[in-house]
Amino acid sequence: MPKRTQVYDYHKKHGNIVDYAGYELPVWFEGIIPECKAVRTHAGLFDVSHMGRITVEGKNAETFLNSLVTNDVSTLSIGQGHYSLLCNPNAGIIDDLTIFRTSQTKYLVVYNAANREKNWAWFEKHRDPGAGLRDVSDQSAMFAVQGPKAGQLLRSISGARLEEIDKYSGKEVRVGDLSCLVTRSGYTGEDGFEIYVWNTTSQNPEPALRIWDKLLSAGKHEGLKPSGLGARDVLRLEAGMCLYGNDIDEKITPVEARLNFAVRLDKKSDFVGRGPIQKEKEQGPARVRVGFRITGKGIPRQGQEIVLEDQSIGKVSSGTFSPTLGISIGMGYVPPNISKAGTVFEIKIRDRNVSAEVVKLPFYQRRSEDTVVVLGQEMGLRDFRMKHGVAETASVHG
Repeated sequence: MPKRTQVYDYHKKHGNIVDYAGYELPVWFEGIIPECKAVRTHAGLFDVSHMGRITVEGKNAETFLNSLVTNDVSTLSIGQGHYSLLCNPNAGIIDDLTIFRTSQTKYLVVYNAANREKNWAWFEKHRDPGAGLRDVSDQSAMFAVQGPKAGQLLRSISGARLEEIDKYSGKEVRVGDLSCLVTRSGYTGEDGFEIYVWNTTSQNPEPALRIWDKLLSAGKHEGLKPSGLGARDVLRLEAGMCLYGNDIDEKITPVEARLNFAVRLDKKSDFVGRGPIQKEKEQGPARVRVGFRITGKGIPRQGQEIVLEDQSIGKVSSGTFSPTLGISIGMGYVPPNISKAGTVFEIKIRDRNVSAEVVKLPFYQRRSEDTVVVLGQEMGLRDFRMKHGVAETASVHG
């Protein structure tokens, strides 16, 4: 039977519900395009309570985590976090995750909903007596506020000085009489915050509902829209970010996925998968992840073949129509010599080959209030809006 988050009753009343990772979740409320547009111009509110959340605490917590994850946990100060990967002995990616150091000997680890049982079993298998593990996924709620007005909205309900929270950092704030953790990471290419509401379950949803309602109320006149899984997937792809099960899995390595920034081979402790990662970096991978835009007519989808000179050279891992850019975009895996920006190949869409071009990632990312990165190149926000204004009314169907 599918699970439900603390704010399911709101989703049932206002959203279009689908089964995702064992949960009944909204794929959209008003629609994918208006929700994407809200995040790019104002703010979107996402319920991500289905994601996995565990705490690792104790004198050996740092050592334990460092033996399993690719990034270096010892570099984190209290309140800091980072993106990391969990790998198997062959360097295949078990999952991608974020880790925040919440005290001297305590960490919060957040990972994908579809991998909750698998990841917990992996941590349990390697358990260290000096590192206590606790799964708090079902005893907490998690909301993401994404967009240029995200910080303003959170400040209005908490009074917290959110400018003190750097990217991939967090702090405890009070919202009314509730103490919540707020982190700043995001998955959309915009500035974004995650709010963790503690001690609330689907049977005791009231604390989570209070925060959800406060956010909706505060954002009512600021253009905030509740947003679903559909917009989240489009926005993360526009930002060039990987989705587990599409762009990364246990048959793909960090080197192939071009996630080397999350791998610290120079850290003092050994970790699972380190040897194969180091060897692959030295020898070079057989394939790498690239971003591409469709220059013909069509929308790429996961699993479609990437073709060069009538030969299949790879497959699309993610693809969609970008309402922000007004073009079809995608990511996939190709040989390294085909990965340079400007390289042209074709995507087999249905029964025809459609032309495409490799572009620098991200497809879109806000750099500051006045600048954005588009197809790997920085440009002024005003120029971007003038150039891509047509995207506001473009269709995602086709």
